[in-house]
Amino acid sequence: MVRPGGEPDELFRLLVANVADYAIFVLDPTGHVATWNIGAERIKRYRADEIIGRHFSVFYPDEDVRAGKCEMELEVAARDGRFEDDGWRIRADGERFWANVVITAIRDGAGTLVGFAKVTRDLTERKRSEDERAARLAAEQANRAKDEFLAVLGHELRNPLAPIVTALQLIKLRGDAPSPREVRVLERQVQHLMYLVDDLLDVSRIARGKLELKQQVIDLRGPISRAIEIASPLVEHKGHHFELKAPSHAMLIQGDEARLTQVFTNLLTNAAKYTDPGGHIFLRVWQAGAEVVIEIRDDGIGIDADFLPRLFDPFVQGAQNGERGAGGLGIGLGLVHSLVAAHGGQVEARSQGARLGSTFTVRLPAVSQPPSRETGQQIAAAFATEHGKHRILVVDDNEDARGLLADILSQLGHDVRAVGDGPQALAMVHEFTPDVAVLDIGLPGMDGYELAAQLRRALPAGGVRLIALSGYGQASDRARSQAAGFDGHLVKPVEVRRLLDAIATADR
Repeated sequence: MVRPGGEPDELFRLLVANVADYAIFVLDPTGHVATWNIGAERIKRYRADEIIGRHFSVFYPDEDVRAGKCEMELEVAARDGRFEDDGWRIRADGERFWANVVITAIRDGAGTLVGFAKVTRDLTERKRSEDERAARLAAEQANRAKDEFLAVLGHELRNPLAPIVTALQLIKLRGDAPSPREVRVLERQVQHLMYLVDDLLDVSRIARGKLELKQQVIDLRGPISRAIEIASPLVEHKGHHFELKAPSHAMLIQGDEARLTQVFTNLLTNAAKYTDPGGHIFLRVWQAGAEVVIEIRDDGIGIDADFLPRLFDPFVQGAQNGERGAGGLGIGLGLVHSLVAAHGGQVEARSQGARLGSTFTVRLPAVSQPPSRETGQQIAAAFATEHGKHRILVVDDNEDARGLLADILSQLGHDVRAVGDGPQALAMVHEFTPDVAVLDIGLPGMDGYELAAQLRRALPAGGVRLIALSGYGQASDRARSQAAGFDGHLVKPVEVRRLLDAIATADR
């Protein structure tokens, strides 16, 4: 639209000159700046008198100039009439910005090239947002892949651990251990592997928000005592002096007993691990107002001040030297922090520096309700077989796990058959009718779910109790096995106590 008395060409010139959101200017045929508008001054930060007459290559990074990018853009625009590009450009003060650039060839009535019109938009904020979004998506995908890897790794590690644990239990049951010392070494190292696997899986669950706490009112002295028992082989092996100060009365909190045992086991084993042989470890428990306080102190290698702020970050480790090759996975303290926080508590670490020891303090909310107690009958039932012997079918493709599990059940008086896959199990039930079937979920070909369904059809209704064995133990895995008709779900490596408890349920 033209105002009365206005000239179209002049109005257009004024429009271009006053556009502030776009850098609009003209280059002569050799690429030198011929005009400059307000938008160009705002975006590129050159005044007109500073830039007119200079070659437009000053707007490009050095690597693009050396690569001949400027000449290429003008050649394409002259040949095709137009060139468009997104890329990094340089402001007058040297700052880089992300730009969309359009170069259009200008020709006179005879078709002669007289210059180029260049329009530049500053897209730095959009580029930054897109990069941040892409980085978030990549991080989320990486986290998902990491969590899936940890879950699968935990499952795969549990499979070889299962027969090892069972073999050790069978050796102790028979009393035919060649050397009690060797068995203790094996037990200690296998237990350490099991804790690493559990920690890996728990870190994965926490990251996905799937960690479940079975909270009830408990006496905190229980998980502390179990943690001391678990850590004691390492403490004794290194000849440490251990001192415990705890009240004789109950210290009640609302919590998950197994998870809190895990917390204190991690802290005690770390204290033992990072204290030189013959060192000192102190554990104190007391109540301070509405909190129960647990302090674990050692005179070990200490913690550098620079590392303290990152101490509880997952997969972060302090500097390791050649003398201390076993630095762990860097997950134990991160897990401690997450588990304590899930209980509404806090954990902090203090150290005066290298070689000056460490102190870890856990604070948990106290409660006054008395703890529920498991009866002696319930505890004893886990190992009892007086309810009757069972006809048990074990199906596991891992030969060691299958054989050892069958041996230990036979030693306890049960009638056991063991096979390696689903078809063998279905063939077996024609001559051996089990009242309990222990099935590995990850069987080749016919998996444990399909085998469970076929066993239900092949055996008398209600005549067999199905127990699933799996390296996966999350709520969704248990729900799936229950939906498939299993009566129990045990996670590898399975403890004899838990297996016998699941079998004993068949008598109730």
